[in-house]
Amino acid sequence: LELGGKSPAIVLADADLTVTARRLAWGKSINAGQTCIAPDHVLVEAPLRKRLIGALTQELQRFHGPDPLASEDLGSIVNQAQYERLAGLLAGARERGQVLHGGRCDPQRRRIEPTLLAVDAVDDPLMQEELFGPLLPIVSVAHLEEALSQVRRRPKPLALYLFSNSRAAQRRTLETTSSGGVCFNDVVMQAGTSQLGFGGVGDSGMGRYHGEAGFLTFSHRRSVLRRPFWLDLPLRYPPYAGKLALVQRLLG
Repeated sequence: LELGGKSPAIVLADADLTVTARRLAWGKSINAGQTCIAPDHVLVEAPLRKRLIGALTQELQRFHGPDPLASEDLGSIVNQAQYERLAGLLAGARERGQVLHGGRCDPQRRRIEPTLLAVDAVDDPLMQEELFGPLLPIVSVAHLEEALSQVRRRPKPLALYLFSNSRAAQRRTLETTSSGGVCFNDVVMQAGTSQLGFGGVGDSGMGRYHGEAGFLTFSHRRSVLRRPFWLDLPLRYPPYAGKLALVQRLLG
C-alpha cells in the first residue's frame, strides 16, 4: 500500500547544478507531476538558490518550449476536482507573489504549466499536503542539517532525494531520516529497478514490492516448530512452587 507524501529533494552546494536541474525538471514533468514519487518540493542551500532556479527554468523551457500548455510532452491533470485544487493553490501563490516561472493554466484541457514557486515559511499553503501536480516549491535552507530537520518534522515521505557528491552528506541523510526509499543525485529512478524493494513507511505506506520483495510481501511465510518427544522437562509444568529461582537463573 503506497500512499506517497511530500517527497523532498535536498540540493547542496557541491551538486552538479546542470544535471541536478535537468533531473528535477524531468521528475516533476513526468505525467505533469502526478506520480507518487515525484519531487514535491526542493530544499536548496541558500547561496545556490538563484542559480538553481535559473537552471530549472532553462531545462523546463528546453523540455516544453515557449508555450508549455501546447507541448505534446506535458500531461493533463487527471480530473476536474484535482485541476481545481491545483489551480486554487496556484492562484493563492500568485496573489502572494510566489510564482518564479510558469503559472499559466488551460481549464479546457486541464493543463497547468510546470511552475516554480518561492516558499519561505513551513506553514505555507503549498507545504501542507502532497501537491501531486506540476507545482514545485523552492525552499532555502542554511545547510544540510536544517534540511534534514525539516524532513524529520514532516510525515515520513515515500521518497527522499539528495543531490550531493559528499559521501558524508549521503551517510548523514541515511542515518538521521526515515523514508520509503532514498535516491542520491537523481529522482524517480529508484522505482524502476526490480532489484530494489519499493514501498513506504509510516504515513507513506506499508509493505514492499518489486522482485523478491514483492514475492515476500504477497506470500505467507508460515512459521513451523518441530519438537521431539524425548525432551520434556518437568520445570515447565505446574506446580511452580520452588521452581521460580531456577527458571530465573536459566533465563539469565
